[in-house]
Amino acid sequence: MLNTLSFIKLLADETRLSIVLLLERQPELCVCEFTQVLMVSQPKISRHLAMLREAGVLATRRSGKWIHYSLSSALSYEFKAILKSAAISEETKISSLIAELEKIGDRPERLAICC
Repeated sequence: MLNTLSFIKLLADETRLSIVLLLERQPELCVCEFTQVLMVSQPKISRHLAMLREAGVLATRRSGKWIHYSLSSALSYEFKAILKSAAISEETKISSLIAELEKIGDRPERLAICC
């Protein structure tokens, strides 16, 4: 079970924080969407996603050859409150990332482009 200190340490990395804050605004994203929006290599994104998944912060759903990531429904109220607070302080950055994500297009088009 993840404790509060471990959760905060996990989010201390800018890429991991951006991933969870993006998923707070977008219910589900795949690796290629993260790589395009965060401009981080696929291996690095995959490593960060694995850390978040292993800690129980993220859930996955497989669709064909693609894995879609979302925030875990098992996150405690305390952890959700921490994310809400982080989202407020990072609003400008996350809004900019969401705008970049929306430039990719609708989900079917995004899947054709990247995954």
